Amino acid sequence: MTTTAIEPAGRTASKPAPGRARAPRPPGRLRRISLPYLLLLPALVLELLVHLVPMVIGIVMSFKELTQFSIRDWGTAPWAGFDNYSLAVDFDAPVGQALLSSFLTTCLFTLLSVGLCWLLGTVAAIFLQETFRGRGILRTIFLVPYALPVYAAVITWGFMFQRDNGLVNHVLHDQLGLTDSPPFWLIGENSFITLLVVSVWKGWPFAFLIMMAGLQNIPREIYEAAALDGAGVWQQIRRITLPSLRPVNQVLVLVLFLWTFNDFNTPFVLFGKAAPEAADLISIHIYQSSFQTWNFGTGAAMSVLLLLFLLVVTGVYLLATSRGRRTGDV
Repeated sequence: MTTTAIEPAGRTASKPAPGRARAPRPPGRLRRISLPYLLLLPALVLELLVHLVPMVIGIVMSFKELTQFSIRDWGTAPWAGFDNYSLAVDFDAPVGQALLSSFLTTCLFTLLSVGLCWLLGTVAAIFLQETFRGRGILRTIFLVPYALPVYAAVITWGFMFQRDNGLVNHVLHDQLGLTDSPPFWLIGENSFITLLVVSVWKGWPFAFLIMMAGLQNIPREIYEAAALDGAGVWQQIRRITLPSLRPVNQVLVLVLFLWTFNDFNTPFVLFGKAAPEAADLISIHIYQSSFQTWNFGTGAAMSVLLLLFLLVVTGVYLLATSRGRRTGDV
């Protein structure tokens, strides 16, 4: 008589052996996983074509002797090697001296513009955190410069800074009498102040928007507890607001720096093709070196040098901020 071993109820099925091959995934699940990437693929390809291809062509052009005589068939232009780069960084020659002067002007302009944009944006965001009547209207008004098209806004500022019939001289000279004669704002030394005013007016609402979004993540209970401990407004800003906004500030300052240092539209629309020496930013200087003197190879070499400079500054900035963040966490 044979006995049959009955397997106890509730025993789970035995696990497959370690060397046993796993069952293939269902094709429907694979399609669901790959579908988002397939939908993003056309945009990614177009983005690479728009940015990567011109960048590669510009790098190739920087090693060629491109002038008005060879630009029509630039692929067959003779190779110049590193001559264009040597000419751009030769600070004893007129080309190198002009590039260095433009670079220093751009650094000063970027430092002032980014600093003022950050300061105005931070102050406005902190001020509008408190609930009061008309806060929504003020927020909308503050964001108007950021919403306006760049060309329309800069053209309007250009009319306002006209010497004879501009609104700025009408207020400063005709109504307030602060100047002996109407000053020139679009030429001469004052052009730097004009460019800085327009840049700050155009850029600070972005800083205000980012800082206002960052302030939403700070719990109100922290401020209430600090107020109960006797902390004033300035102490709350110094001890709570600014440290809490440090990650936001790191990204904001980097974005403002890259936008301002590369800004071409503002000086080009404000001053035209030939910017004054006091407002000769490096972006407009490279344009003049390429399309007015017809030295496309030298202009391309300057563009590559600018790209390398921005990459180095961005890398050092990210490294320094990441180390500071790790130190603060410890």
